[in-house]
Amino acid sequence: MSPVHVVLAGGGTAGHIEPALNLADCLRRHDPDVGITALGTERGLETTLVPDRGYDLRLVTATPMPRRPNLDLARLPARVRRSVAQVREILEESRADVVVGFGGYVALSAYLAARGSVPIVVHEANARPGLANKLGARFTEFVGCAVPGAIPHSRHVAMPLRRAIADLDRTAMRAEARAVFGLDPDLPTLLVFGGSQGARRLNQAALDAAPGLTSQGIQVLHAVGGRNDDQRPGPEVGPAPYVTVPYLDRMDLAYAAADVALCRAGAMTCAELAAVGLPALYVPLPIGNGEQRLNALPVVNAGGGLLVDDAALDGERVLHVLAPLLHDDDQRREMESAAASHGQRDADERLRQLVLDAVGAGTDPGGDR
Repeated sequence: MSPVHVVLAGGGTAGHIEPALNLADCLRRHDPDVGITALGTERGLETTLVPDRGYDLRLVTATPMPRRPNLDLARLPARVRRSVAQVREILEESRADVVVGFGGYVALSAYLAARGSVPIVVHEANARPGLANKLGARFTEFVGCAVPGAIPHSRHVAMPLRRAIADLDRTAMRAEARAVFGLDPDLPTLLVFGGSQGARRLNQAALDAAPGLTSQGIQVLHAVGGRNDDQRPGPEVGPAPYVTVPYLDRMDLAYAAADVALCRAGAMTCAELAAVGLPALYVPLPIGNGEQRLNALPVVNAGGGLLVDDAALDGERVLHVLAPLLHDDDQRREMESAAASHGQRDADERLRQLVLDAVGAGTDPGGDR
């Protein structure tokens, strides 16, 4: 029997690419011979993230949906036809057994190309699905969601995580992690990060709070983003360490080093922090359809995090909310327990099973939903 060949469609942002690659890792752990092809576009982060993880990347025409009527909207049908044709060629060449879509610029084309010929699996990371996944879910019964009920006929499989995150023991790794980043082994530690590109609002608030935090013996590990070198503190920010890096490529070590996080509320961020039991002050990105706020609400409502609007975030708010928490071991332990009780560490295995179910069932003869 030939190994299964899986085509992954989730390009554009890390929020689409990471769960796809985490599924790929899980599939390969179980079967080293499994075929993996990732679809992407020439402008997406997948051009570096996918090859770095050791997987084959095939580029197709991007089909982003414009948010308002403009010239791009008029060009969209032709771009979609071109992209679908490219994906169909890839499906035939690879002899794909299943297409697994995660949303983003290539998912729409993948769903249209696979419809009626190759089984489709949809994974939706956010509380509010995007247009591509809404459409793809109409073509298949094999739909998994990170947030229960995000798509009506979906199964709750949670968010596939890297094994380094899913298996992380923060307490056991703390000393090593703090040493890696040059942090004090014993001081309370705040982790600040804003996703793969950084977040200028979070950066500025953390910098404004830096003198107050460090004067209270709180050290900071701050990922500012590769393009935000201007948002770094001076050398004499305060008595406690304030360590800045452009990007964190070992999030497991960053989580192990930290006691509390200040971050956005992307689906992957919320899932990882809950899984490792790290309390956070979530600051949802104030654009899109409000999905980041909805992503954070379950863990916040469970007592594992706090929530503040982007417009209300400043240095004073950071200092007022987080400094007391970082010095209150009992409250922090309660929040850690609440976050961990909400987290899911085996979502990659659940999604893998959904993929195998789809392969076993073949193409759905029932048509659209």
